[in-house]
Amino acid sequence: MKKKNKIKTHKGAQKRFKIRGGKTKSFKTGHSHRSHILTKKSTSRKRKLRQIKAVCHSDQKSIKLMLPNL
Repeated sequence: MKKKNKIKTHKGAQKRFKIRGGKTKSFKTGHSHRSHILTKKSTSRKRKLRQIKAVCHSDQKSIKLMLPNL
């Protein structure tokens, strides 16, 4: 009897994306450009980057493949 392979979770994607809940089960993530070189960015720009954003609809399918156990 042949053993089946386990479906593995992509660990990089697991750290970056969380499920938003609701009927659609879409994903949320943080903004980019927030880690360094913050002195030249305006205060309002940095404040807007703090907010969590929804992942684009076109990227949902690839994230679901990387996170099969969610």
